[in-house]
Amino acid sequence: QVQLVESGGGLVQAGGSLRLSCAASGRTFSSLYMAWFRQAPSQEREFVAAISGSGDNTHYADSVKGRFTLSRDNARNTVYLQMNSLKPEDTAVYYCAARRSANLAVTTPLYEFWGQGTQVTVSS
Repeated sequence: QVQLVESGGGLVQAGGSLRLSCAASGRTFSSLYMAWFRQAPSQEREFVAAISGSGDNTHYADSVKGRFTLSRDNARNTVYLQMNSLKPEDTAVYYCAARRSANLAVTTPLYEFWGQGTQVTVSS
C-alpha cells in the first residue's frame, strides 16, 4: 500500500508561483509512475503532469506545458510540481497519484493510489 500526502497549496495572484509537494510512504517509490491531476468545481478531474520512476520521462497537459515542471527526489520519496505563471483557470484541488507501472498513463482509473488533495487558488 502507498500513502500520498500533498502539501504546498494556497492562494496566489495571477502570474505568481507555487510549488506542490507529494510525499509517499513505502520502499518502492522509485518503481512508481507519479502524476498530478486537478479538479475544479463542477468539472471532471483532469491530468496535469506525470513522471516516470527514474525521473527521466515527463509528460504534461497542453494547458500547463511551459509553465509547470514536475520533478522527483527518490531519496526523499517525494515529487514536486513547480507551477509558474499561474492563471485563474489553474484554480482547482490538485491531487497526487501513483501507479505501479513503468508506463505513462493520463487517465484517473489507471492510478491506484491517491492523496487527499491540496487547494490552489489563483486570483485575478
